Amino acid sequence: MKIKKIMTMKALLILSIAIGFASCSKSSGTKGGSRATGWKINDKNGGFQHNSKFSKQETPPGMVPVEGGTFTMGKVQDDVMHDWNNTPSQQHVQSFFMDETEVTNLMYTEYLFWLKTVFPPTEENYKNIYTGAIPDTLVWRNRLGYNETMTNNYLRHPAYSEYPVVGVNWIQAVEFSKWRTDRVNENILERNGYLKKDAKISLGTDVTAESSFSTETYLAAPTQSFGGNEDILYKREMNGGKKQVSDTAQNVYAQRNSGLLLPEYRLPTEAEWEYAATSLVGNREFNIYKGQKKYPWGGQYTRDGKRQTRGDQLANFKQGKGDYGGIAGWSDDGADITNKVKSYPPNDFGLYDMAGNVAEWVADVYRPMVDDEANDFNYYRGNVYMKNKIGEDGTVEIVTADNIAYDTLSNGKIMARNLPGQLAQVPVDENETYLRQNFSTSDNKNYRDGDKASTRYFNFSSSDDEGEGKEDKMRMYESPKHSISVDSSGIVKKHDKSDKRTTLVNNDVRVYKGGSWRDRAYWLDPASRRYFPQDMATDYIGFRNAMSKVGPKSNKKTPRGNPKY
Repeated sequence: MKIKKIMTMKALLILSIAIGFASCSKSSGTKGGSRATGWKINDKNGGFQHNSKFSKQETPPGMVPVEGGTFTMGKVQDDVMHDWNNTPSQQHVQSFFMDETEVTNLMYTEYLFWLKTVFPPTEENYKNIYTGAIPDTLVWRNRLGYNETMTNNYLRHPAYSEYPVVGVNWIQAVEFSKWRTDRVNENILERNGYLKKDAKISLGTDVTAESSFSTETYLAAPTQSFGGNEDILYKREMNGGKKQVSDTAQNVYAQRNSGLLLPEYRLPTEAEWEYAATSLVGNREFNIYKGQKKYPWGGQYTRDGKRQTRGDQLANFKQGKGDYGGIAGWSDDGADITNKVKSYPPNDFGLYDMAGNVAEWVADVYRPMVDDEANDFNYYRGNVYMKNKIGEDGTVEIVTADNIAYDTLSNGKIMARNLPGQLAQVPVDENETYLRQNFSTSDNKNYRDGDKASTRYFNFSSSDDEGEGKEDKMRMYESPKHSISVDSSGIVKKHDKSDKRTTLVNNDVRVYKGGSWRDRAYWLDPASRRYFPQDMATDYIGFRNAMSKVGPKSNKKTPRGNPKY
């Protein structure tokens, strides 16, 4: 009798719970309806469209996920170089994706092929686009060394195809990242039926200079993407969430709320790069957590301690004066210059060559200090906020062959800073900055370290400091002021020979991280930091891309510590 009574009570309890869930479900609205209005979402007859089936951001080609977290940025151990530019500070970075390896020669020559095909250098309007993107192969030359083999072969010879690209300046690396963003998103749209198949391949048929794809143009003005050629944009009608072709169908465009298009490929910030290289995810010891990790791998030595590979070098670096790899056949790191990517073990995030092989550009403008008092979350110095340029007709302005913006770099190299088909951009103005607390200007590279307020000798009340003297008085970093311009006679270069210049630090120098094949082991420390002019290149600096992760910090089904209902 007791057992029967207990069973009855259990049944009543289960029934009451079920009724409770049902009432909660009813209070949330009908199936497929809005919790705000009760209106139907994704109705085939129109109305608000939302991708309710979105699960997670897909892993971009060539990348691995890096789960964000906190870490000690900077060097805790003694700074034997006495640079005093990497004082430790606690920072936090959000989750992101990062290239598994550095960008290789094969990847970069694919970019060059596309530029040369779509923007033929034989045409006057485009002659500087392709040539401006070519890496400087002369970086291999040395006055007292024979390196012509690399000068002539390193970029294009198949023997070096999987080696990291070098001779690329910071600006070229940024332009490559923009190109990569558009090509990957173009492929995603085609794969999901939004674009005509193989339209992304330019063979003189569909895609030309004026009809090349731009992600931002597609999002802002889809009818103007591909130069307004709507034959490339497949016509679809939404029917119960499925895209179908019909005679009465209209173009359906993928927008941000579709969740298909990926964020932009970009250079990693210095904080992201150092966090990814340090890879604390595999080390939970207290001293490691507090920043005392010397290399991307565990331990204090550059040689492997595992039984099977004991004594093998874990990175490609300069081992001593006149020693770029070791004795042939013994104790060798397997390379004299750069080495093929993935030749050494990855770190705990699955990233290769975060120490050695080539040093890498990061996005930040260099300053001797990381201002953790101003920010300790996703730290980055170099923000220049832009907005889409609106034409007289009230619509966004698209770059054409007639208004390509070119920059003449300090070394005389001419580079395109936008391409036909992209959106024209202008700096944000008072319309966006008025009464804001978080930013007040478009260009924030000098914030708290180089702007007027932070200049040691700035005179707030002076009224007679006009002309050149005033500009000098406002300069926190007395770097040389070289100038280059173009007139009817050609390129005019003016070299600053003043003996009053005390530093090379200015707004055009960028941080590069990690050691290279030319560096001693000291520079393999992820905390080490150096800088180089953004428009110059070397034979030991390459780069890799990063991409922000949208959505949750990780793809685990429930947050840590939260029960799953």
